[in-house]
Amino acid sequence: MPSPRANILVAFYSRDGSVEALAKAVSEGAREAGAEVRLRRVPDLVSPDVMAKVPGWEERSKKMLAEYGAPSLADVEWADGIILGTPTRFGNTSAELKAFIDSLGGLWFQGKLNGKVGSAFTSSAGPHGGNETTVASLYFPMAHLGFVIVPTGYTHENLIKGHGTPYGASSMSGQSSAPPKAEELVVAKHQGARVTEVAAALKAFSSRS
Repeated sequence: MPSPRANILVAFYSRDGSVEALAKAVSEGAREAGAEVRLRRVPDLVSPDVMAKVPGWEERSKKMLAEYGAPSLADVEWADGIILGTPTRFGNTSAELKAFIDSLGGLWFQGKLNGKVGSAFTSSAGPHGGNETTVASLYFPMAHLGFVIVPTGYTHENLIKGHGTPYGASSMSGQSSAPPKAEELVVAKHQGARVTEVAAALKAFSSRS
């Protein structure tokens, strides 16, 4: 009997496109590993007046939301694995992604999140911008929600060479918002596949129980 197909939700926030690129690579890796994937971008929290102060912010936001849509509670309930992506904000997750996580209280209270697989990825502007602390900060609420947390570890040669972290895929965009390097995107694809494999195995085990 074939193993059940894993459902993977990749929910991210991205302003300049670096985290979006990682999210697409994570999704690609999950699909190649056999998952059905929903790729979603959480909405902005700030007003249009604030967004207007950064050239292109509002336009990029509208484009991403039109392309991916915002994650819903139905997406979360559907998913066997949830992979979260965010830019670093002072060594922590973005307020936009945190607001999405905070919206999961109802599902948590009903016990509907227990046993889902969780993982995370990020991008920072500088070499010491908090990539490791940001991904680790996302694992704290995942533990409270009952997720089975799956980091990348050193399970790919690119990670051993310093492209990403053992906690999750990452990139450094610099002040020019440079896209992730090819080696970093490979790690992101690997992360999507790794989470899919674990989620599928847990789903198969649950179906036999």
